[in-house]
Amino acid sequence: MAVPKRKTTNTKRDKRRSHHGLKAMNIVDCPRCHSKKIAHRVCESCGYYGNKEIIKMEEETK
Repeated sequence: MAVPKRKTTNTKRDKRRSHHGLKAMNIVDCPRCHSKKIAHRVCESCGYYGNKEIIKMEEETK
């Protein structure tokens, strides 16, 4: 069975793990309703993606 000959140094280990961190999500304004949404996703408020209605949302009656 393969066994390492030497201990992996802290620097080598940490350089390997440098890409394991979480990245912040890209939050943008919806061009239609101006609410906050994740980029390249359907807006949860209005149900639109670009100029197309993807999800039919029930309008709130006042």
